[in-house]
Amino acid sequence: MVPQFEKFLYPFLLSLKDGELTIKEMRERITAYFDLSEEDLQVRTKSGKVTQVNDRIGWARQYFRRALLIDIPKNGTYCLTQRGKDFLKKHPKSITIDDLMEIPEYATYNVSHKPFSGNASVMEDEVLTPDAQLEQVYRIYQKNTAAEILDKVMALSPNMFERLVVDLLVSMGYGDKDSAQVTQYSHDEGIDGIIYEDKLGLDKIYIQAKRWTNSVGSPEVQQFSGALVGKKATKGVFITTSTFTSGAAKFVETVSNQKIILIDGERLSLLMFQYNIGVQTENVYITKRIDNDYFEE
Repeated sequence: MVPQFEKFLYPFLLSLKDGELTIKEMRERITAYFDLSEEDLQVRTKSGKVTQVNDRIGWARQYFRRALLIDIPKNGTYCLTQRGKDFLKKHPKSITIDDLMEIPEYATYNVSHKPFSGNASVMEDEVLTPDAQLEQVYRIYQKNTAAEILDKVMALSPNMFERLVVDLLVSMGYGDKDSAQVTQYSHDEGIDGIIYEDKLGLDKIYIQAKRWTNSVGSPEVQQFSGALVGKKATKGVFITTSTFTSGAAKFVETVSNQKIILIDGERLSLLMFQYNIGVQTENVYITKRIDNDYFEE
């Protein structure tokens, strides 16, 4: 029998104590830790889309990522951060969700944990309706998937990232596939993509895309603004996988004769989720309400 999800937390983190592991190696460690049979490994979730073991390993990875206890040095590989090593020393025998809730970054992320914790002392003054609980769970799934999306995006080549950005804006309704293009990589003059909003190209949106881990500051945004001036353009979208500094945000508020939109990594991944870029629909759950008019005589 496959153990409950929370039981996966400790062996997952413990397995990384001696160094990096690939996804396959982690699955092997977890299988050995619980002494799972081949039959156990084939048990699927209710949706039938994935095995319970893979599903629980994936969620453990996501939880530890949000708690900043593990890192992904390269695609498909896990390792402990220094915080993760310290956390494991503090919890040498077991790890629970409540333990993770002591970490501010995780507590902010997992807003649905307390209502579902079963702890009567938690949030006694706030009883959530089933609709509210369903909404919270959906937001958690959305944030989880968005975090995974960003991991995938960071592993892309610069050219593929620029292509992705153009595809996203087209999916959002700006131009179409025939009117959008990625610029030549070596001679982009600060412009990574162009979207023609009308058939004649009278109105254009210029795009700058940076697959960075460091924050984008005002100098980079000012340079992009200058590139727009050189193109005699008034519309620009600056997208990064990281964040923007307050100086960058302030600059776009004060610049005149231009409309520059800043999209950071978190917003990028949520937009990709919303507009189905790099994701596909797995399940659709339909909620229904009583039709009182039907029952009235």
